[in-house]
Amino acid sequence: MRSLPTIVKTELLAESDWFQIEALHLEFSNGQQRVYERLRGTGYQSVIVVAKPDPAHVLLVREYAVGVEQRVLGLPKGGVDGDETAEQAANRELMEEVGLRADRLRELGLLTLAPGHLCHSCRVVLAEDLQPCTAQGDEPEPLEVLRVPIARIPMLVASGELQEARAIAALFMALSGSGRDLVRLDEAARYSAS
Repeated sequence: MRSLPTIVKTELLAESDWFQIEALHLEFSNGQQRVYERLRGTGYQSVIVVAKPDPAHVLLVREYAVGVEQRVLGLPKGGVDGDETAEQAANRELMEEVGLRADRLRELGLLTLAPGHLCHSCRVVLAEDLQPCTAQGDEPEPLEVLRVPIARIPMLVASGELQEARAIAALFMALSGSGRDLVRLDEAARYSAS
């Protein structure tokens, strides 16, 4: 296995309350030198929640995304506050965004987002045994909450209605844990292709 490139120099190009833009001067094991720019966070940690109200459905939310300047379909998500665990943050975000809390939470893993350019990752949490419970959130407007059959997920992706990569990856992580769900997704994909 090749060794990691040597960071010869790091330059701070710009900074805000949330991000830093850095230029990294790298030297690779073969002597090649390159300068890469990356967006570095300021320690912000986040979660994305796959909430299953029952074994056959998942909750999706539609909200405005300023990066693409449109409303997008995705999963409940948000930041981890202070000393919260990923599970605690996931439950808080569920209460704030969809008006539910989970009696059963399980962290499924970590997603990196554009690792060639961003220093950010997101913890995926599966939420089950959902109960009504609300909390005041920081959303500027209420989110549209959709209860979607799991079998419909491949069709939403194929149609382009569900295109948020974190949500698609998190759904795959959550649903691949059950062979039955994978079979159901495979059958739905074959059905939508014909």
